[in-house]
Amino acid sequence: MDVVRQSAQAGRVVIWEESARDGAQAKTLMTPEFRVQLARETGRVFGEDGPRHVVFAAGFPAVCGEEFEAVRRVAAEAEGTVSVAAVCRGALKDVEQAVASVRGSRHARVMVVVPASEAMSQVMVHKTAEQALQGGVDLVKAARDLDETVAVDICLADASRADASLMSDYAQAMTDAGAGLVVLADTVGAQLPAACRDMFDAVRAGAGDDVVLASHLHNDLGLGLANTLQALASGVRVVSSSWLGIAERAGMVATEQLLFLLARHGQEFLNTDATPWWTAPDLTRLPTIAQMVAEETEVPLSVTTPIVGTGVGTISTGTPFVHPQLFQPYDPTQVLGIEPRVLLTQLASARVITAAATRLGHDLDREQTRAAMTWVKTRAFRTGRAVVDDAAFADYLDGLVHTHRVSA
Repeated sequence: MDVVRQSAQAGRVVIWEESARDGAQAKTLMTPEFRVQLARETGRVFGEDGPRHVVFAAGFPAVCGEEFEAVRRVAAEAEGTVSVAAVCRGALKDVEQAVASVRGSRHARVMVVVPASEAMSQVMVHKTAEQALQGGVDLVKAARDLDETVAVDICLADASRADASLMSDYAQAMTDAGAGLVVLADTVGAQLPAACRDMFDAVRAGAGDDVVLASHLHNDLGLGLANTLQALASGVRVVSSSWLGIAERAGMVATEQLLFLLARHGQEFLNTDATPWWTAPDLTRLPTIAQMVAEETEVPLSVTTPIVGTGVGTISTGTPFVHPQLFQPYDPTQVLGIEPRVLLTQLASARVITAAATRLGHDLDREQTRAAMTWVKTRAFRTGRAVVDDAAFADYLDGLVHTHRVSA
């Protein structure tokens, strides 16, 4: 049973997670051990329904023997927590290799990339778009003959510049041949949201109801998330994303952002009252997974990274300190399990200074608070760093309180 196709047809959202595969094109490399760990942790966001909500693209087996073994290991060791996929080019040898890398794993898949536009077809396979797409149909049949327990998906590269009518016809032909999903890719990330919606609407209108479309949308213009939401609004339920948004060039929509928005605002984006989940995602797992990926790939979380960044739940100025609910779109403690933190910066108010001092075990009077506030602001500008760390502030407070006691 193709649980991913079944989920999409039931109106449930499936995340096609790309950080181990497309993420490699962002000049990152995940070890086999980490890929297994990440696959398991991503699946656990959905509990026992991980395989129905997550396709984990484990890698590109044709790269080298080590990559093949990494994919094979994920397929063997993450089985049952996600649906594991291997990705390959549109060549029979590559398809055979991809199928071999995931064979025997429950809910295993391969995704075969074939060009859809005339320009990309000439570059990738030296054929017309129609010939390339017909080749995709043949590869679906070949893959199904190799192992009928492995689901086969087709990714139409450069779909954003391809003929929608032609893609509709071949999406149907590929589905008739046994494809589980037909993925439309904005390969170069140049599509605008309205055009993205039009593309999915047009292909859906021209293909039969049994065709299950998916999205793979890059972020070169910063529109990966907006375009993915357009695809979802069009009825697509399988959407590609990547932890921290890591992927080729400027990346793609970040898994943590997409999951958060759909969990919190899914019915608004999906234009339906039906639930998009078999099991709703556990958002409290997102910060931990994001930190894992950041450490493995050396792609740092910044203070402004949405949902999982280092600035989430932090307060450094007066009014947000007094009324934090007015300055946050959600409660980070309740939703993500992130405890609020008061940080000392050059913007610190007297209330912030008092709270930080109390945390460090000092009860300051008004005069001491004014002195400490002046010290914090001066130190920030002198060092050129906004945040004053607790250790330095604690040393200052010890001296301040000791001086006060002696003078008293």
